[in-house]
Amino acid sequence: MGKTFTMRPAIRRATADDAEQVADLVAIAFAGLRSASYLVPVRRERRRVMTANLRILVDHAVEHGEIHLIDDGPAVAVWFPHVSPLPPPHDYDRRLAEATGEWVERFRALDELFDRHLPAAPFHRLAFLAVHPDRQNEGLGTALLRHHHARLNGMPAYLEASDPRNRDLYARHGYQGLAPYTLPDGAMVWPMWRPGSPDS
Repeated sequence: MGKTFTMRPAIRRATADDAEQVADLVAIAFAGLRSASYLVPVRRERRRVMTANLRILVDHAVEHGEIHLIDDGPAVAVWFPHVSPLPPPHDYDRRLAEATGEWVERFRALDELFDRHLPAAPFHRLAFLAVHPDRQNEGLGTALLRHHHARLNGMPAYLEASDPRNRDLYARHGYQGLAPYTLPDGAMVWPMWRPGSPDS
C-alpha cells in the first residue's frame, strides 16, 4: 500500500494590505476565550472592538515584526523580535482609547501585566497564533510554529497562552511553562519560554 502524503500549507509573509484581514481573523479566533470576555464583556461588541484594537498591533508588526499567513487565509502567526526594546505603536494611547472605548482600562491593565512579566533576555515573541474556528485541528497552527522556529537561529521564543488547550499545543513544541498569573477577573495567563538552541 502506498504512503499517504499530506501537503504542507503554503505560508507567506503578510503585508500592510493584509492587516485588516489578520486583525479580524485573530478577533474571531479569540472571541470565545475567557480573556476576551474580560476585555469586552458585551459579546455583540467583542469582535468589532477586538478587531480595532488588534489592528493597532498588526500594523505595528508589519513595520517591526513578522506576520506569517496561511496562503488561503485561515491561520496566522504574529511575531515580534525582542532583541532590543521595541518602540510602542505610533500614538498608541489615543488609538487604544478610540478602538476600545469604555473598556480601555481593561486593555491597559492587560498591557501592563504583559509588560511586567516579559523576560529580560533577547527573544522572539509570539504575540498571536490564530486559526479560524472552521479550520482548527488541521495542523495549521503547528505549521506556522514550525515555520518560524526554523528561522530563529538559536534565539529563544516567548508567548502568553490564555487557554489550556493552546498551552498544551505550545508545550508539544518545546515551550516550558513559567509562573502563571491572572487577569483582574481571575482568568489565567500562562507565560511560556522556548529555550534557544542551534537547531531551533
